Amino acid sequence: MTIWQPGPAPRRRYDRPVQKYVLSELDSGERVISERVPSVRSVALGFWIGAGSRDEREDRAGVSHFIEHLLFKGSRSFDAQAIAETFDAMGAELNAATSREHTVVYSRVPDRHVETAIQVMTDMVFAPSFAELDQEREVVLEEIAMYEDTPQELVHDLFSEAVFGPHALGRPVIGTAEVISGVSRRAVAAYHRSMYTGGNIVVAAAGNIAHERLVSLLGQAERRSDGGGRGPRVRRPLVQEPPPGLRFQRKETEQYHVCLGSTGISRSDRRRFAASLLDGILGGSASSRLFQEIREKRGMAYAVYTFASQYTDTGLIGIYVGTREENLDACVEICVEQIGEIAEGKLRKGELERAQESMKGRIMLAMESTSNRMSRLGKSLISDTELLTLERIMAEIDAVDEDAISELAALLLASERLSAAGVGPDEDRFRRAVAQANPRVVALAAA
Repeated sequence: MTIWQPGPAPRRRYDRPVQKYVLSELDSGERVISERVPSVRSVALGFWIGAGSRDEREDRAGVSHFIEHLLFKGSRSFDAQAIAETFDAMGAELNAATSREHTVVYSRVPDRHVETAIQVMTDMVFAPSFAELDQEREVVLEEIAMYEDTPQELVHDLFSEAVFGPHALGRPVIGTAEVISGVSRRAVAAYHRSMYTGGNIVVAAAGNIAHERLVSLLGQAERRSDGGGRGPRVRRPLVQEPPPGLRFQRKETEQYHVCLGSTGISRSDRRRFAASLLDGILGGSASSRLFQEIREKRGMAYAVYTFASQYTDTGLIGIYVGTREENLDACVEICVEQIGEIAEGKLRKGELERAQESMKGRIMLAMESTSNRMSRLGKSLISDTELLTLERIMAEIDAVDEDAISELAALLLASERLSAAGVGPDEDRFRRAVAQANPRVVALAAA
């Protein structure tokens, strides 16, 4: 560890020359990580906060997402219009997102405007005024209503609830209308004070900026915003995996929207590379089994795919299909058949190699984007995940063999582990179909 000479922003620095990024820690506890890309004229910036929906109490469900909205409505030094006009005048992008485990405010700006962007974003993150709270409350309520009217989105929230039950991971990130309608300014501000502290925030950057300048600019901006100095928050782990569940919401839709799956693996699990390849083989691409069997060969669905999420201590793996009633049984049957084939080790010739090359190619293409580079740095650090070199990632992908894929499919997607969620006009019809996947969870739900 090298101690820098005293300067405008005291900090500790840890160099990783092989990884091509530089990591520092400010006196506030905030970590700063950057990768210089001198061939571009932009900088991607991200403020990553370790606050997501799994960190909320049940009576505050959705407050992380609500705060994400409110950060744009004004801060100590900039009102909402000034924030919007500043970034528009720079030709820059400014946005934010909330997940189950973090919130991120991110931007991509021309390199000559990076100082202004840091000043405004720092003030937004550390010193929001929570102005226009009631107006933005209505916006979020409209967003919740939009999700309720979009069954292909709604079913994913139902699926998380089916898999994780009453645990916070089972609640929708967006929150509920009941909570958002009544949450007070005082409660919002208290949650912000407890979560938006220096040790719980990572600033990541990628593009045409030197790390030393980035740290100096952040130090200056944070002194003006009085950034908090407490350490990182320790998240309570998921101690016991909940049993599989069944969820259904009746809606008069033309299609049944169905998710099948189970808990997955954590983001630090060495099997995550095998899990990503399993996702690609089963339903993660146009050449995947489910896409080919259900859509291309039989025309029984427009949208069919697999998905996977990885959290600190667990994960989620699943299949989505949207189809008309007459195709519902056949679609579920095909899903069960394809899971079974992979679990039995019946991979087709060239299937794994194609998935490996596809995954490596997508990673390399993503690295041409400074925004993706920034996200890789920030997400790894805020989630305490080892930041591997691209060479190591490629080697890990190549090291996955067919047995690893089959074993993971047999473990994660075993019939007795499968949860199911659906949106459609008839719950009995849905239950009869998904009983092919896990008859026991259907029987327990009916008991």
